Amino acid sequence: MDPGSGMSSTPPAQKAILRLKRIAQTQLDRTVIYPWERWIFFAFSLGLYVVRVYFAVGFYIVSYALAIYLLNLTIGFLSPAFDPEEGDEDGPTLPTMGMDSREEFRPFSRKLPEFKFWVSGTRAVWISIIMTGFRMFDLPVFWPILLMYFILLVFITMKDRVKHMIRYNYVPWSAGKQTYKEMTKVNPGGNLNMKDCK
Repeated sequence: MDPGSGMSSTPPAQKAILRLKRIAQTQLDRTVIYPWERWIFFAFSLGLYVVRVYFAVGFYIVSYALAIYLLNLTIGFLSPAFDPEEGDEDGPTLPTMGMDSREEFRPFSRKLPEFKFWVSGTRAVWISIIMTGFRMFDLPVFWPILLMYFILLVFITMKDRVKHMIRYNYVPWSAGKQTYKEMTKVNPGGNLNMKDCK
């Protein structure tokens, strides 16, 4: 009997699933270098969901759950990977707005990276679109209460996030911070342009 066959071998169905997962991950990894196209696809998917819900006249619980999930992703995206309230003083520090021009540029390290934010958000939108195809998810609710509660939740969480940014003097984006792109430019002669390095 062949030692590679029998009880220790992987079933064909499991091999096929692993192969499909590998192919899907490879295709997903190819989109990393196209951020604008990815977010345009996300906006298109979200627009498709809104149109679907508008014409279906329902699925308020699904919409509420999707909105809460996207809010949670947004909070993770705006939060630093190392929270100064939880960490020790010797750990990584947050990049601040009032950086000295001689200080090295430090990008904002997020708790939830942009690519994972996009993947999770897009997956949630498409799961919600699929759920709108089944009437069992269309539970009868009074939607204005859900809307008011969501608005209140957005206000409270964003107020806390802004207070945290003000307290620790950081911003969750890199716009307006010193970068060294000009130093890496090379003129056609192949020499570094020293004028750009100043």
